[in-house]
Amino acid sequence: MISSAPVRIGILGAATIAPNALIRPAAGNPEVVVAAVAARDSARARAFATKHGIDKVHDSYESLLADPDIDAVYNPLPNGLHGVWTRAALAAGKHVLCEKPFTANAAEAKEIAVLAADSDRVVMEAFHYRYHPLTHRIEEIVASGELGRLTKVEVAFCFPLFKFSDIRYNWALAGGATMDAGCYALHMARTFTGEIPEVVAAQAKLHNPQIDRAMTADLRFPGGATGNIRCSMWSSDILRISARLTGDKGTLHVINPLAPQWFHRFTVKTANGKRMEHFTRRPTYNFQLDAFAGAVLHGEPVATPPEDAVVNMALIDAVYSAAGLPVREPTPR
Repeated sequence: MISSAPVRIGILGAATIAPNALIRPAAGNPEVVVAAVAARDSARARAFATKHGIDKVHDSYESLLADPDIDAVYNPLPNGLHGVWTRAALAAGKHVLCEKPFTANAAEAKEIAVLAADSDRVVMEAFHYRYHPLTHRIEEIVASGELGRLTKVEVAFCFPLFKFSDIRYNWALAGGATMDAGCYALHMARTFTGEIPEVVAAQAKLHNPQIDRAMTADLRFPGGATGNIRCSMWSSDILRISARLTGDKGTLHVINPLAPQWFHRFTVKTANGKRMEHFTRRPTYNFQLDAFAGAVLHGEPVATPPEDAVVNMALIDAVYSAAGLPVREPTPR
């Protein structure tokens, strides 16, 4: 799977995240071409293509997947549609960069993981922060033993979303704060520690009987550390994006591990003193696209394959169950 030709990517849906997550990074990446877009609203797709300089417009997702000139798809559809269209893309022989959360639930994630393993296609979940040097540095510090044995892990991802007609509040589209923001908090807790925690307890604040607008969950890690994740789309935590790792020899605190290109503060405190570290302002999305292109063209491994997604979706399911809420369900195609 070695190629010098660029990866020709088609976008499923004219999503608002696509310019930051794909189109702008692709403009600076000679190994990627954004070649087509499809949307159920053809007028919207044409307007999107014109605005962003995309040559080809398809009037359906099926038509884009059938296009022999498309090598891969970017799937930023609503949560409940991630699985069904990733499955369809694999059936069409396309590589897939799928937005988080990977699927509606762990059972669906397992199904996709099996299909991906049986194919020769790259399937990658778009946890863009995972590919930034700041994340690699956290892993390095924890592994070095500088913090000692980890005793507590705290991750928060809270932001305001007061437009309640937004799809992220929609049960039929597998919405909820834990799906949209909590997936990051849980993934960061796993990534930064290198361990898969157990969900001990969870408490939700509800927008309606099925949809969480905020969630807190208590975790327990195999190495003995306790943990807590906090996420919200509407709560008294208007904006909080942070991680704190406490060990018996020191503490690491990061403000904005999600998108450090915008702003970040990275502090390490130990018996040797306090220091701050600074990282590149190159966007997380650019690093993510580098990784996807590297996997497709050169067979390089990715940090967020389907197997990793299965683990994260199982934790999301466990949080919902612990909070007394139903696990999300896929949206019919």
